[in-house]
Amino acid sequence: MRRLPAVALAALALAACARGRSGPPDLILTGGRIFTADPGRPWAEALALRGDRIVAVGSTDSVRRLAGPRTRALDLGGRTVIPGLNDAHAHPGPELRGTRIASATGDPGLLEVVRALAAASRVRPRGTWLLATVGDRVLDDPRANRFFLDSVVPDHPVVLESWSGHVAILNSATLGTLGIGHDTPNPPGGHYGRVAGSGALDGRLTEYAWWEARRRLSSSVPDSASRADLRRYADAAARFGITTVQDMNSALMTARAVALLRAADVPIRWRVIRFPMTRPGGRDVADARAAGPSPGGKVGVSGVKYILDGTPVERGAAMRRPYADRPGWYGELDFPPETLGAIIRETLASREQLLVHAVGDSAIAVLLRLLSGAAPESTWHALRPRIEHGDFLTSDLLPSARRLGVVVVQNPAHFTIPDLIRRRYGPGRSGAAQPLRSLLTAGVPIALGSDGPMNPYVNIMFAVTHPVNPAEALNREEAVLAYTRGSAYAEFAEREKGVLARGMLADFAVLSQDIFTVPLGELSKTESVLTVVGGKVAYDAGVVK
Repeated sequence: MRRLPAVALAALALAACARGRSGPPDLILTGGRIFTADPGRPWAEALALRGDRIVAVGSTDSVRRLAGPRTRALDLGGRTVIPGLNDAHAHPGPELRGTRIASATGDPGLLEVVRALAAASRVRPRGTWLLATVGDRVLDDPRANRFFLDSVVPDHPVVLESWSGHVAILNSATLGTLGIGHDTPNPPGGHYGRVAGSGALDGRLTEYAWWEARRRLSSSVPDSASRADLRRYADAAARFGITTVQDMNSALMTARAVALLRAADVPIRWRVIRFPMTRPGGRDVADARAAGPSPGGKVGVSGVKYILDGTPVERGAAMRRPYADRPGWYGELDFPPETLGAIIRETLASREQLLVHAVGDSAIAVLLRLLSGAAPESTWHALRPRIEHGDFLTSDLLPSARRLGVVVVQNPAHFTIPDLIRRRYGPGRSGAAQPLRSLLTAGVPIALGSDGPMNPYVNIMFAVTHPVNPAEALNREEAVLAYTRGSAYAEFAEREKGVLARGMLADFAVLSQDIFTVPLGELSKTESVLTVVGGKVAYDAGVVK
């Protein structure tokens, strides 16, 4: 008899497990309200698992009958269960070390920030890093430059980073630490701000100039501290019922991120997405091709991300019409079309998924045009290119996105700035901003990610209210589907996770309250009381017995 290869044997074993022919389950959970995300059976009362897989989903009585003498049983007590949440766009860190300045207001002005910096500098040792997050009030203040910061805090490195993450203002001490001088050329995709007429640095770094600098700052954080940051993030995610994080990995080189995650022994699944930097002379193509660990573990590497434009916060999104509050300004592309075309050809050659941050309608139109010209639609359907954010994927661009098989990853935390959106674009265009409902209607796959506050139930609340554009809101089931099945599709994992069904990975969360019926204002208080990843407990509050 011919011997079957190992791959075929593994497939047969999985099929047998899915059919329930490998003995009784290890664990059954009964008496619950289970949202399966399975279109064929969206709700159930109980589930059973063996090893790392689900072997049955159904009624309490039908699942109980599968139990054997060694099967462990847990009574859900009517609690709600969902597939493990999959954060499709996250920035886990590690964190920069220093003293972070707290603001008394949500969007502090420059004087409030510098007063806090001055106060901190008086009580912190010389050389202590002083960090603050700022918004458009500081970015729009012409005094916000290294000269003003130097006059207040000359002896401490200072970093004022926009909460959008696309701009930072540094003082001279920080620029010196980074080795950035007046003769340092701009990297592709980024700019060092300069004083008009002199070429002297003004301390403002945008796009790839800032990300390259920030990555260098992150590299100075000791491995032990970075491991602790990543483990802390993973533990917090598990407490929310997040079982997969798709890490945009802006802070670390790919190889270092993988090494730190493995050493941290994170309890959840972690997709590291390559985010190559740029330097004078070109892009870091080696990092764009960095290999990942062998398949089967919690940590994996796939996809390549590039950023094509900025955000509304700093008026960086590339638009087809000028900004309402800056006449004649359209935003700008980080990369010219010929560079983006080269990036597209590289991902085609490597068969990697391409993830592109594209916010403005001009940036999205350029991306879709270049994708369409580079390969047949069937090729792109197989590779599932992603648009991260896609805030102005307008109705005229939707047909092209659908034909190309584009997946859109939205971030509901971004929906909380309706006043800024209206100022930037005017009342007419703001009504088309940040689509969700129209994407579903057009047949464009969607996924949800945090790109900000981790709490997924806050993001679900914003997805179902959509303060910027209520007509684009989802209902609760649709939002959870986007956070589970949709996010799994966005990483080519829909045959493994995102749905609670026979044969799928046993990744799920038992919730502290029913997110489908609780008042909207209470959603943010939701936590997981039991989070399971591949049949193993990642977090247990000790409530389910």
